[in-house]
Amino acid sequence: MILVASHDVSDLGLYKRRRRWQAEDGVPGAGTRKTGRGGADVTLKVPVGTVALDADGTLIADLDEPGRTAVVARGGAGGRGNVHFKSSTRRAPDYAEQGLKGEELEIALDLKLIADAGLVGPPNAGKSSLLRALTAARPKVAAYPFTTLDPELGVAETPLGRIVLADIPGLIEGAAQGAGLGQRFLRHVERTRALVYVLDGSAPDPWRDLATVKAEVAQFSPALAHRPHVIAVNKVDLEPVRRLRSRTRRAGVRFVSALSGEGLPELIDAMAQLVASAPRPDIVAAAKVTRLRERRLDELAVERTPSGFVVRGARVEQLVERSNFETDGGLARFQSNLDRLGVNAALEAAGVEPGDTVSIAGVEFEYQP
Repeated sequence: MILVASHDVSDLGLYKRRRRWQAEDGVPGAGTRKTGRGGADVTLKVPVGTVALDADGTLIADLDEPGRTAVVARGGAGGRGNVHFKSSTRRAPDYAEQGLKGEELEIALDLKLIADAGLVGPPNAGKSSLLRALTAARPKVAAYPFTTLDPELGVAETPLGRIVLADIPGLIEGAAQGAGLGQRFLRHVERTRALVYVLDGSAPDPWRDLATVKAEVAQFSPALAHRPHVIAVNKVDLEPVRRLRSRTRRAGVRFVSALSGEGLPELIDAMAQLVASAPRPDIVAAAKVTRLRERRLDELAVERTPSGFVVRGARVEQLVERSNFETDGGLARFQSNLDRLGVNAALEAAGVEPGDTVSIAGVEFEYQP
């Protein structure tokens, strides 16, 4: 099972509709020592920026570039045919080795948008209007909070080249803990090289709004709070905001109007310079597969339970998977290998009695010495 990052898909809707994916089985071997064909790979396309996590939230793969792939589950090894068990005394063995099961894994797919600069700010500050004014994107714009419920992307043309902007829905106090869907939105700016703090200049206290948004960003990710940034105070076409500009002495503040276009050329130039000079942000990890710790092959454990004995260990569980219990020869080989692996001795040391139930890898046996 292979995940591949592709621009051919834009969201994870397919995986919301279909939760289970399975590769085909391999084909059994044939006569004249012919090995069976392996099952075909299943390649699943995901949007660029997708992160795969296991059930515990551990990173499995970070697919942040087009064409990047990660093998998240492998097929099991095939078994050996009966010709491999021929000997001088056993010319025609009546058993063969079974193949092993493939890996099974439950993962969560999380899409993080990839943009050069992220527009962040309180609700209704005019981020969507600013994105419309700077790019060809057409997000929904309305005069009430949380108009934007999903991040929007737009491409802006600048003298230094194109930059991709992301409009991140409004952040309120407590956003880093999930208030107002904050965590759902903040994760989308983790990959941006620069931030644009967008404020509503007509708000009662724009600087307090700025402090709130910066605090939420810092709580969510201290590294994100240290990204290069510019502050854009919107709605300078209104008289109260013009008065605010006349008495503001803060450095790095741009007064703009998404409605009239005032100050936008200077803002886009400042953003382009920030993006051009900013280093690529450190991502949690490069594309890789993190596997759960495997038990040591020589580990063997016997547990006594009210219903019998349970035997655990990689070698003995693999032996059960590979054994053929339908023939006398296969059963005899299985019993011989149990003794060779020390299972019988371990059971006797644990107090097993004739007739007791012994379970190995989900298969139950009756113990007879």
